[in-house]
Amino acid sequence: MWHNYINATSTDEVVKILGEKKERARVIAGGTDLILELERGLRKGLDTLIDVSRIPNLDQITIDEDDVIHLGAMVTHNACVDSKIIRKKAYPLARASWEVGAPQIRNRGTIAGNIITASPANDTISPLMALGANVTLLSTRGERTVPLKEFYLGVRKTVMQADEMLVEISFPALKKSQRGTFVKLALRRAQAISLVNATIIVDLKEDTVKSAVITLGAVTPIITHAEEAEKFLAKKKFNKKNIAQAAELATLAAHPIDDVRGSAAYRREMVRVITARGLTAIHDETEQAGMPKKPILLWGQEEEGGNQIAEGRSFPSATIETTINGKAYSFTSGSEKTLLRLLREDGMMTGTKEGCAEGECGACTVFLDGKAVMACLVPAPRAHGAEITTVEGLATLTPTPLPEGEGQGVTEKLHPIQEAFVENGAVQCGYCTPGFLMSGAKLLEEKPHPSHNEIEQAITGNLCRCTGYYKIVKAIEDASKS
Repeated sequence: MWHNYINATSTDEVVKILGEKKERARVIAGGTDLILELERGLRKGLDTLIDVSRIPNLDQITIDEDDVIHLGAMVTHNACVDSKIIRKKAYPLARASWEVGAPQIRNRGTIAGNIITASPANDTISPLMALGANVTLLSTRGERTVPLKEFYLGVRKTVMQADEMLVEISFPALKKSQRGTFVKLALRRAQAISLVNATIIVDLKEDTVKSAVITLGAVTPIITHAEEAEKFLAKKKFNKKNIAQAAELATLAAHPIDDVRGSAAYRREMVRVITARGLTAIHDETEQAGMPKKPILLWGQEEEGGNQIAEGRSFPSATIETTINGKAYSFTSGSEKTLLRLLREDGMMTGTKEGCAEGECGACTVFLDGKAVMACLVPAPRAHGAEITTVEGLATLTPTPLPEGEGQGVTEKLHPIQEAFVENGAVQCGYCTPGFLMSGAKLLEEKPHPSHNEIEQAITGNLCRCTGYYKIVKAIEDASKS
């Protein structure tokens, strides 16, 4: 994994370390990609991680007087989903962010991390390319701004130097005459990589297209523009006939591969289908259909603050001091592990389960500073200075008087969702149950009386291998009535 882990408190500190260590160091924000790459041995020679998640103001979304939107390096996918600025003035990015993973992944994964990973299947690159985004890179040598269209050199290859940190993403807000959307095709509704995706932005004057932007993901080594389709639509009537022709022309920009998830021929045809689907939705003014007005984030009642730390810490030389289920803990070991393994192996809290260890099954769901996350994708040192809740902390312990002379006992009262799981027989093999309980409990904190659809949203990151979702959903419904 890693040998040194540094909780940084400023960007100056980060670029100083990067300047010294270069290829041997890597910035970690959400870690949802990087942790897996390290687990799989894809980052050879890397010995130091620099955690930027507590640096002040990197999680801000702002818009300036020139109508340019700015995203800090720690803006997560769920922050974009929740942002009024993004939903109103950059809707394709909000929609793409909503399509990423599941709530626990979106609570950790950052837009900057998606950009830097540089996979052509990463969902948020396509809308950012369509919006004409720039990225700002910082090093001890100074700051430079690179257009996103010039940032990529190939699959997982960028122009970033080893001593640089991405500190900001910026792009112009959509004009009042522009409308856009993001369309994704995947093998399932959630927790799925794009087979193909498309972002479409159309600038309209009445029923005529002034200009159009169509970017395609997962069908070329680098996110690409469907230039023939864009040129065709310009100055044309925005009607069904021209939409069909533009969709056909979009396939000319697609050069997909065959793999286990789909053939090249299928992907090419799906470019036509989803381009037509997106253009038609814009034409019919239904491009926001299916996007919840108030998405389930698993943040609880409100988003927690930045959970800043007073000073930087370097591990393993420092102790991980954290609070778990309301109790203070100090760990002098485990700094090279994930939070999941720290909890289980060092903290002996085995209620949090290891299912896939890849952020796919949700069995390891815990609350980190108030948000539901996958513990298998969180580095253990991130627990320093944080507040963590595991399934062991859901029940309430109440002091209970004992007979005279015998002191005081403790009565444990189950959380309503735990009681509902028992009453509804929602506990099957039991392995996935802690994760479902955590997602359900956070949902009820966020939305005490969720709809059936909102319950389904909340558990998209939790996999039941016994296929018993009906009783699980019913248990959450019953718990919401208690």
